[in-house]
Parts: sequence; structure tokens; C-alpha cells
Amino acid sequence: MRPSLSRRGSTRLPAAPTGVLALVLALVLAACGSQVAPGDLAGGVGGAGGYAGSGPGGTDAAGYDATGPDSSGGGSVPGTAGSVGGAASAGSAGGVDSGSGATGGGAGAGGAGPGGGGDGGAPVAMGSCRGFSNGPGITDSTITIGNASDISGPVPGLFEAAQDATKAFVTYFNAANPDGICGRSLVLRNYDSRTDAGADQQAYADACENVFAMVGSMSAFDSGGASAAEGCGLPDLRSTGVTHARQACATCFGAQSTIAGEVNNAVADYALENFPAAARSAAMLYVNAGASAENGRIMPQAMTKRGMVFKYVQGIEVSEFNYAPFVQALKEKGIRYVQMIGAVPQFVRMAQAMEQQAYEPDVFMFDPTAYNPGLIEQGGEAVEGATVYTNFVPFEEAGRSAETRLYLDWLQQSKPGAVPDFFGVFSWSAARLFVEKIAALGGRVSRSALVDAVRKVDDWTANGLHAPQRVGPKHTGDCFRFVQVRNGRWVPVGGSKYLCNGTTAVE
Repeated sequence: MRPSLSRRGSTRLPAAPTGVLALVLALVLAACGSQVAPGDLAGGVGGAGGYAGSGPGGTDAAGYDATGPDSSGGGSVPGTAGSVGGAASAGSAGGVDSGSGATGGGAGAGGAGPGGGGDGGAPVAMGSCRGFSNGPGITDSTITIGNASDISGPVPGLFEAAQDATKAFVTYFNAANPDGICGRSLVLRNYDSRTDAGADQQAYADACENVFAMVGSMSAFDSGGASAAEGCGLPDLRSTGVTHARQACATCFGAQSTIAGEVNNAVADYALENFPAAARSAAMLYVNAGASAENGRIMPQAMTKRGMVFKYVQGIEVSEFNYAPFVQALKEKGIRYVQMIGAVPQFVRMAQAMEQQAYEPDVFMFDPTAYNPGLIEQGGEAVEGATVYTNFVPFEEAGRSAETRLYLDWLQQSKPGAVPDFFGVFSWSAARLFVEKIAALGGRVSRSALVDAVRKVDDWTANGLHAPQRVGPKHTGDCFRFVQVRNGRWVPVGGSKYLCNGTTAVE
């Protein structure tokens, strides 16, 4: 069935400011595992977004019930920025938050509240605590973990969702597990990597001395701290690794496993099976900068190996706001499948240009970062029928995924009004992986033991939160499913199961 791309009710998208390609860069990196060097960050457009919830007791833009525990009660997190449960001090190297103190039990402790009373919080298997000894970041009462994410910089709040998700997991875990890990509660120490490799390096230099492990971090220029982490043996369980340096770091792992040059086969196979004619008259459009440009060149090569035929592969300069010529080229070449790599503003701009020229491809495909309320809010009817491939459970399906519900509920519990998103999902996943492995180690815990344990993790789903990820082996995950904009809402297309068809390597 041909998806409808209705062209009514178009609204113009205002031009985005320059100098913020960090956003475009960061949004596309996780989609298929490309890497980018610090020198690639220059100029650009972007628009971050997620599903903005209305806080406990409300519903979010996607329509799921965001009701959670009363954030004004005992479950709220005292303090402001900084370590969970403590206050931040200004002026630390790399934007380091140096507060301390553990999150209190609050709502959920001992079984009440989200995750504590059998509502889907999977129990953590605890190893014997015999022989447990303190070390970096570990005292008799606490285990301190760190998170370094881009909070300030060219795009303020770029990866705030990653830090918010890690904080939410710490809040949840301490509430649901009052005895902690061998009698120790979790403490989160926040760092701001500031969309800067130097700030990332400073954060990790500090973390080597003051935390046991880094968890859930997400930075556009994560190469800065890679050597510091490996040099001091610091376990670094990230939302995803972006640069080659981070992916090569022996102690660094992404909860979303991505490696440059490995492209999933699911998207090509979906097109070939469901739209065979369109798959053989395809186009790839991409923002011609950083990782977007790299992905835009690599993906058609891999998808061609699967049987697709690309008749048009075209980069779009960051400074270009007139997309009409590109649409005209699509029409002239008879393109029926259009895939685009960029960010929400570019996706919307292209959809509006298609609408204005009454051009309707059989398939208009975006990567997971397009699963964002901004696409529908800004694109309106112009984006009707657009398809997104995704590797995590859509938030609309939280009622059928206990771990997704935990993430959404506890995000609102720890920071009412916080926005869940793609990167937050995998930061929560990284925190889940951390506690499972450190708890299982028990009295045998050490940085090196944790790294060894994570190296063995394959097909990681964080209790069904997302598709299987090859965390330890460091290979791109191959499982994706599809959602589509229909009547202004995200709905599954082709069923709700993941399509897992391996990957194709491209030099």
C-alpha cells in the first residue's frame, strides 16, 4: 500500500541559526555508527527534540500517560545540578559538578512507587559481597558513577536527555533497592563536556580520580576523554560511542553498539520486500557535513549490495535552504524511494518542498532521530506517511514494555517535565547494564573486573527497552522496526517485531 504524503496545510520553517552543526552531527551519529573528527564540526543547522511530557499526572505529546509518583513527596531529588542528592559547585575543570551525596530512598523504596513493587522493575542478581573492598569512587556507603554529556556549548542542552536519563536511573535504583549494592547506594557526579573534546578530556581526567565508572555519557566530540579513560582503566558505559577514538577505547562501550562502516540490512530489506519497484529507483539525500556526509555516502553502497538501486545520491550544503531544486531532480529521475539523513528541520523542509511540488514518493525514510514530536509539530500534514526506522520501543508502546515505562516514569520523578528521547533511552540502558554487572560481581568488584564482564555482553536489550545490541563485541546492532506518521501520530508499520537481517560492511 502506498503511504499517503498529504500536501495540505504546509507551514514555512524559519531558517535555523548557523554555527550549530553539532546538533546535526550528533543526531545522525547514532543511526548507523559513523564517526566524525573534531575538525568536522563547523556551521550548520539543527533542532533537538523529544517527547515533552507534562510531568506527573499528565500526558505527553505522544499520548502516553506520564503519571508517576508525586514529585513533591519523599521521592524527589534534593539539590539542583551536580551529584544526585547534592549541590553543584561552580568553576570545576571541564564543567565538573562536584556535589556529593546519595539519592534518598523516597517514593519507591522498599517496594512502593515505580519499579519497586513488581510493576516491571527486574530484580538485580547480587553476587556474594564477601571480600568487597573500597577503591576509586567507592566508600563504605556509596558507589559514585559519573556522566559527561554535552550540556552547554553551541547547542545548549544538546545531550541533556542523556544525563537526565542516568540521573533518573540512579533515583530509581536507590529507591527500589534500599540496601544498594553490598550496602552501598549509587551517587551520580555530573560533568559538562560542552560539545568540546578538551572539556571531555578534563572531565575524564577528573573521573579517573573520583568515580568508579562513567555511565550513560553522550558527547559529540567524545574523542577527548578516550585516552584518559583507557589510560586509568576507567569503565565507560556510554549511550553510544561517536568517534573512532572512543569506539577503539578498550574500556569504553556503547549501550547502543555502533561501528563505522557496518550498516544494518533491515532498512534495505524492508524496502525490497514491501516496495520492490521503489527500492530499485531510490535516492539518498544528506546534509553535506560531518557524519551526515559520511553516512550519506556509505549507506547507499551497503544498501546497493542488498539489491537496491540508487539513481540519485546528493549532499545538501548546510547553508542551503531552498530544497525545491532537489525535489525537481527527484521528480525528473523518477525516484520512488527517498531516504534522508539530517535533523528535524531538514526533514521538515524537504517534506514541505515535496508538498509544494505535489511530489509523493512511495517511501520517505528517516533515521531514528526523526522519531521526535518536532517532526509532526513543525511538518504537519507535509510529513504524513513519512517512515522512521528505529531500534527501541516507541514511547507510545510503554504500556507493553515495563522497562520503557520505568524510564518514562522515573524521568518525570527525578526531573518533572524532562524530555525523553533516543539518546536518553540508551543512557538508561547503560545504567541498567552497569548495575547488573557490578551487582553480579559483588565482592569481586573492581574496574578491570567490570570491563571484563562488559566485554562478554552480547545481544543486550536492557529488559526489552531496545533491540539487541552487541555491546562487548562492538558491532553495529542489526535489528530495527518501523513507525510511520499517520493522522499526526506515530504508528507501527510492518508489525512491532524487529527485523534482524545482519549488517553489510563498507570500506
